[in-house]
Amino acid sequence: MEYAKTYTARWADMDPNVHMRHSAYTDYAAQLRLEFLADQGFPMKRFAELGIGPILFREDTRFLKEIGLSEAIKVTAELSGLNADASRWRIIHTIYKADGRVAATVAVDGAWLDLRLRKLTVPPTEMAEAMRQLDKHETYADIERGQK
Repeated sequence: MEYAKTYTARWADMDPNVHMRHSAYTDYAAQLRLEFLADQGFPMKRFAELGIGPILFREDTRFLKEIGLSEAIKVTAELSGLNADASRWRIIHTIYKADGRVAATVAVDGAWLDLRLRKLTVPPTEMAEAMRQLDKHETYADIERGQK
């Protein structure tokens, strides 16, 4: 499934150069991931009940075009990798300007953390299925056991 949301760049997202600050791009990507999971039945309250949460190993942002104050942006999420039990995943977010040009990409590698044991864990079956519903990015490749 295609997953995308439109946001408006806020004053708090701007830097002294009067364009969107670098960390705001990753904030919108993270927000989209959490909204996706909530829409699939896993809001933050459910994470607390399950005692698990998403963690990142890598976050790579490529900046291509400026985003200005009050500009509408579209943020997408596509799966670029998943292992067999969905315990490890890669997602690529594309951030589009209102005119359709790509402003940035945010690539993340993540997993699920057992919040009690503080160790990596396998997500519930329903969460794994939700992850598999994301559209696959053109660079998608299965994450093999032992691959990081």
